[in-house]
Amino acid sequence: MSEAAAEGAAGLDPQPGPFAIRTVAVIGAGRVGRGFALACAAAGFDVTLEDVMPANLRRAQEEYADLASQQAGSLRVALTVEDAVRAADVVVDFVPDELESKLEIFCLVDRMAPPKTMLLTPSDVLSITDLASCTYRGERCFAVRGGLALGSYNAPQRLVYPKDADFKALRAVAEFLRALGREPLTAEDADAPMLMKNVLGSQSMRG
Repeated sequence: MSEAAAEGAAGLDPQPGPFAIRTVAVIGAGRVGRGFALACAAAGFDVTLEDVMPANLRRAQEEYADLASQQAGSLRVALTVEDAVRAADVVVDFVPDELESKLEIFCLVDRMAPPKTMLLTPSDVLSITDLASCTYRGERCFAVRGGLALGSYNAPQRLVYPKDADFKALRAVAEFLRALGREPLTAEDADAPMLMKNVLGSQSMRG
């Protein structure tokens, strides 16, 4: 592992780089997604919150209005993923923690977001290596073990990355989480990547 990679794996303070996070897209405006979006706005980030349910977005706007004086950043809402991610530095999804839903949102964001955009997903059961392998930005895909709900702030959290991660992006995401009051430990993905395992298995059988 290179020195820069070792620093990233150790969770050291980030060096200046091309992945500074200022704009955040949050996909899913349910209770947890809304709470996370408001926390990002309070920490000074410019946030776009997306949901297919207008009622969820209206509630988010009402909650933001109630807290506007405490917000250092901003919050706007979007009805489409394309609108939400068009200028995002990082996209955080709050879709169900199961493979089909995560793959769908990863592929959708990968098609619509700028090349610079990083993907961050809360997941306790899925391999980030699997999810990253289905995108053209696998080195900038990360998972949080331990959740991103407001009540999980004191729970142990790990920022998990695939083997070929871009460590400048990893440090930027770690710093983003620290700005929200989190102190995640970084760790390489140790979960068995079932999608890649199946692909490699089928290739070896054909060979």
